[in-house]
Amino acid sequence: MEECAALYTDLQVFAMVDAYLDEGMLDEAVFSLFVQQLPPGLNFLAASGLEEALRSLETLCFPREALDYLASLQCFSDRLLGYLERFRFSGEVSAVPEGTPVFPQEPLMEVVAPLPEAQLVETLLLHQLHLPTLTASKAARVVLAAGGRPVMDAGLRRMYGLEVGTKMARAAFIAGVQGTSNVLAGHRYGLPLVGGLEHSFVQAHEDELESFRAFSSGFPEMALRVDTYDTLRGVQYVIRLAREQGEGFRVRALQLSSGDLLALSRAARSLLDEAGLQRMKLFANGPLDEASIAWLLEQGAPLDGFYVGPALSVSPDVSALEIAYKLVSYAGKDRIKLSSQRALYPGRKQVFRMDEGGTARRDVLARHDEALPGRPLLRPVMRGGLRLEGACPPLPEIREYAQRELEHLPPELRDLKRSQPAYRVEVSPVLAWTREQLIDAWAASP
Repeated sequence: MEECAALYTDLQVFAMVDAYLDEGMLDEAVFSLFVQQLPPGLNFLAASGLEEALRSLETLCFPREALDYLASLQCFSDRLLGYLERFRFSGEVSAVPEGTPVFPQEPLMEVVAPLPEAQLVETLLLHQLHLPTLTASKAARVVLAAGGRPVMDAGLRRMYGLEVGTKMARAAFIAGVQGTSNVLAGHRYGLPLVGGLEHSFVQAHEDELESFRAFSSGFPEMALRVDTYDTLRGVQYVIRLAREQGEGFRVRALQLSSGDLLALSRAARSLLDEAGLQRMKLFANGPLDEASIAWLLEQGAPLDGFYVGPALSVSPDVSALEIAYKLVSYAGKDRIKLSSQRALYPGRKQVFRMDEGGTARRDVLARHDEALPGRPLLRPVMRGGLRLEGACPPLPEIREYAQRELEHLPPELRDLKRSQPAYRVEVSPVLAWTREQLIDAWAASP
């Protein structure tokens, strides 16, 4: 973990934990982590980030540097500092597997631990699940828009932080993106690496054809970017290079990253086909998202794949999720928060997915001890502060699972348009009754 990762929380969390310790509030608590509503443009979310979250829980501790800094603030008790010095997470966690499509109010994760412990990890867990889930959800839409054509992640340079870009590459891969230009992500997670010639290499040479010749001799698997000066002239240079090299010509793909991608892809495809280079692939690069990709393909753009940048996770249409971490039980009693806009359901929960003919048709949000028809989505992944065997499968298995689950969604949810009606998430009668009882008890209290 990063240096002093233990301080990666909000100030008020330390204050609440200090107060809990002062009051002796050490009983078991349950917190639910979920998204309150879908942002515009998304019909579902794809859960991601669980492996990093569990690793954070397993390794979280407070080194002397962190304790000294907290002491220097002169606002926390020695009791808190002593507690943090001995801190190790000892709780249990249930979560949906990474790649699972989820919907509002359905827990991505539930944490069961002594109240100070469960409160202390709030910010850390929200961060570890928020952006990966957002990225996987957006990436799934981009992959769907591409209609089976490969999508590659090329967004590292415009991500909000190097570490964020690396984790987002993993989330995008889970959702179906085929590779990344991020070398650290390739090293850390074993992701396939992809890349292509950049404009600066062409600009550094006096002659564009010579730049193609020099680059392709060493890196023929990487796409040549042909739009530094004039796109179609660049394509003609590639054709000339192919004729020069004959059977030794090994370039497989060209990149188009600027201008009218529809018109240029058509013209480039025509030139390549006339020259006998039907196997040469054309990839689009640039400020692409699911809408622009879908439009290009609807118009018949002869594109074979897409390099997508920041739209996978920092797209302006969905910049954040309304993700929450709420207390739902303490000391054996269900807890509730009342709101005029959103319902919080008390107690530990389970989500049952009802499949019909291999297609998910509806979910039921229930209490964790209910036995209802359907597939239970929440699974135990940690006990006693340690990950359980099988909690974090190898990344290729997670990716395959995510693709199967995506294929099980109704067709209208996999469409880029807003699904009407939305996917059905029902509340079990027992859970609904429990909530009503708590509301009635609150209303009757003095």
